[in-house]
Amino acid sequence: MSGASITNPLSMFDVKGKVALITGASGAFGMVAARVLAGAGCNLVLAAGNQQALQDISRECRDGGASVSAINARPDDEVSCQKLVDEAVSTFGRLDILVVASGMNKVALINDMEPSTFTDVMDANVTQSWLMARAAAGQMKVQGDGGKIVLVSSARGLLGHPAGYTAYCASKSAVDGMTKALGCELGPTGITVNAIAPTVFRSPLTAWMFEDNDEAKKVRAGFLSRVPKGRLGEPEDLAGPLLFLASNASDFYTGHILYADGGYTAG
Repeated sequence: MSGASITNPLSMFDVKGKVALITGASGAFGMVAARVLAGAGCNLVLAAGNQQALQDISRECRDGGASVSAINARPDDEVSCQKLVDEAVSTFGRLDILVVASGMNKVALINDMEPSTFTDVMDANVTQSWLMARAAAGQMKVQGDGGKIVLVSSARGLLGHPAGYTAYCASKSAVDGMTKALGCELGPTGITVNAIAPTVFRSPLTAWMFEDNDEAKKVRAGFLSRVPKGRLGEPEDLAGPLLFLASNASDFYTGHILYADGGYTAG
């Protein structure tokens, strides 16, 4: 850390003008990432399978002053991943930050889950993260000045769940292992690889847990009894960790799983 960084610590978090590629940009975490990095001054390449939601978040970021290239695509094979990286380079000249926010969860008890469903979840959460990281790292190595890769894990990568989460938990544990292995492998190149692992935070999928009805109150109370902070997560709780991992502030941090969970995994 330079003396200038110590006397002007906010400069370490400056990502203005950096080029960030976000997959799954129409999902709950992807939209948080898009808003945070747009607000911090990044140029964005946003990719998602939901075209209307992609258009909406792209418009929002542009209205806030960001330069945005939107691609209606998922990182589901090697060719697709390379096209997304190529789009960043052709539009903005380089790639500095990758956020892999694409993924899925399909819940079923093990004897009720089709093997193809298990494979779908593993492909979406693990294989696609690996392919996207591979494509981005290749470009960052060519540039020769490092880069930031941020994967998305979950508290369920560390903890099990009794209600049919065998595919999801396994996939997020694999993301944790990938994060550590890539952190080791890419460290000498200046590329950092870390993961954010949230617990329940407010999104369209979890909105029911925040409601003021008996079922939601019961489920929420049971969950919060194990959360030291005593509340569910909000999108704002992910903003700081993401900016940290995407900026020079985290240059000496790689291979880490950062739990955004109110202390849930600490107990």
